[in-house]
Amino acid sequence: MPRVRREAGRLKDLPVDGAKQVLLAAPRGYCAGVDRAVVAVEKALDRYGAPVYVRKQIVHNVHVVRTLEKMGAIFVEEVDEVPPGANVVFSAHGVSPAVVSAAEDRGLHAIDATCPLVTKVHREAVRFAKQDMEILLIGHTGHEEVEGTSGEAPEHITIVNSPDDVDDLEVKDPERLVWLSQTTLSVDETMETVRRLRERFPKLQDPPSDDICYATQNRQVAIKKIAPDADLVLVVGSSNSSNSVRLVEVALEYGAKAAYRVDFSSEVKQEWLDGVRTIGVTSGASVPEVLVQELLDDLADAGYADVRATVTAEEDLVFSLPKELRQDASGKKDARALGGRIR
Repeated sequence: MPRVRREAGRLKDLPVDGAKQVLLAAPRGYCAGVDRAVVAVEKALDRYGAPVYVRKQIVHNVHVVRTLEKMGAIFVEEVDEVPPGANVVFSAHGVSPAVVSAAEDRGLHAIDATCPLVTKVHREAVRFAKQDMEILLIGHTGHEEVEGTSGEAPEHITIVNSPDDVDDLEVKDPERLVWLSQTTLSVDETMETVRRLRERFPKLQDPPSDDICYATQNRQVAIKKIAPDADLVLVVGSSNSSNSVRLVEVALEYGAKAAYRVDFSSEVKQEWLDGVRTIGVTSGASVPEVLVQELLDDLADAGYADVRATVTAEEDLVFSLPKELRQDASGKKDARALGGRIR
């Protein structure tokens, strides 16, 4: 991702009591699913040429979308906006079977960039529906991932938005319930929702494995470590990025005196820095590292040049590319075609 034009000296170095420092969270930024999706659009453009259409935002980040648009990607809300026979990429958040069918009806060449961890939740929904289980899907109504998962078994799924929804929930058979979740939620809030669900429905079954993705959990753990020592936490991420918004909430819950989300460093306000000695910095799972570096540059101008990494986990997972993009037009296999671990 290209660098964002920076206005040097925009933030002023004003005195505070004590030494200024930045606590930089790690892991942060791109997860394996986001990286796979963005690379999929780039390789589709390289292989098929522009335009390549993308249903919804490929990932929830303004900078990423704008950059891919400049390369020739066209983002649409639904596949009926895509010319018949054209190339279309499904976003990392996944789609319902109805969207897949609509793309087939238009003769579109569809490339599925759904995160494999989201695909896992889809498969769980299908399996439990076949067992005639009622599925309580913990997630946010209207979020693309929730819409995609719900579309796998709409007659079997009820969405639970928050712990406060539990008391008014009506189910068909409290003996045949299982819960699943959106992958980008707050771990703590999700577990509180499950706790309250189990109080009402003791026979509630768990999914075979945790649905909240490893990257979401890792970024929350890192900011929990930093928050108690931070006068201010800055989260780089877009407003429609669920995991970025959750990072702000988690920071405040775990002791940060203030926390804000910004798309770009230029959105940081001078008054946020008043009296601030220690700033925690992190970014959501759909944020390219260049945006964090722009923020660190601006903070250095304001006297926060001492950057200390707080590492709580190492991430080395790379997901395989969609099958259509594992080799180029000449048949040469891509070096990361099948994914694996970065050593």
